[in-house]
Amino acid sequence: MKTINALQTGLKRTVKAWKGILIVWFISLAYFALLMVPVRGALKAGFGSSMITEKLLNGINVEVLSDLGQVFNVVSSSFFSGLFLSMLIFIIINAFLSGGLFNSLKDNSSGFSAPEFFRASARYFWPFLVITGIISIVAILLALFIVLLPAGLVAQAEPDSEKVIFLTGIIASVAYIIILLILMLVADYARAWSVAKDSRSCFRGIGFALGRTFERFRSSFLLILIMTIMQVIFGLLVLNLVGLWKPVTGAGVFLLFLVSQFLFIIRILLRVWRYGGVTNLMELNDSVKPIEIKSEINVLSHEKTDNT
Repeated sequence: MKTINALQTGLKRTVKAWKGILIVWFISLAYFALLMVPVRGALKAGFGSSMITEKLLNGINVEVLSDLGQVFNVVSSSFFSGLFLSMLIFIIINAFLSGGLFNSLKDNSSGFSAPEFFRASARYFWPFLVITGIISIVAILLALFIVLLPAGLVAQAEPDSEKVIFLTGIIASVAYIIILLILMLVADYARAWSVAKDSRSCFRGIGFALGRTFERFRSSFLLILIMTIMQVIFGLLVLNLVGLWKPVTGAGVFLLFLVSQFLFIIRILLRVWRYGGVTNLMELNDSVKPIEIKSEINVLSHEKTDNT
């Protein structure tokens, strides 16, 4: 019941924060547009006015790529060297914008205000960035110990048993996905708590998130599981749609661009919906304690009055 209520409330808060979703979409679009400028420059410098780009329109042509020679090495090296930097910048941008999103989703938030959105983004930037960094490092380390290490040990112990290696990889991957969902839940709880308490102590936020995650594990994990399944299904539908759509005219390309941007907004909406659901669960869990404390104070005051 708490999960259903969190989904409903999270969706209502997401709809109220639609202007923040558009801000995230516009900044992401501007970032990727600026990112494509050096990529297009590298491709133009490497390919020039050749017919290679036309041959690649219908898919990856192995024969064409094998004939690129030194050009392919230059393009690939520049691509992979810039990929890490672009991902790092995108993580920083996401940590910045998440502060404004979580602030727009809290229970006592008033009407949306762009200055307040960016003010909250700046205020919670560093704690959100530290929380994201800690959770990411933990996820990478767990991937090494849960997935790669067991698969390597089994491969060395039984190198000829492909079935055992495959089953070990499947079991380890499922276990890692479950743990990864828990880590995502911890990160969302920590950020929601930081905004609700107006605290920039990232370690206190993570400590609170760990306690809340395992205190209300069933409802919290069910929420994150439902939202993740929805995002995966939506992602698969988008990949199939974009893969089957091959425009041949300028109008078709423009229409594909508009559709892809609409789908990207829906993707952001699903992520914000998850933030709103977790925020609602955090508030529901946190709202029990003040009532209990208040009742205990009333009892003590009555006892003191009776004694006097």
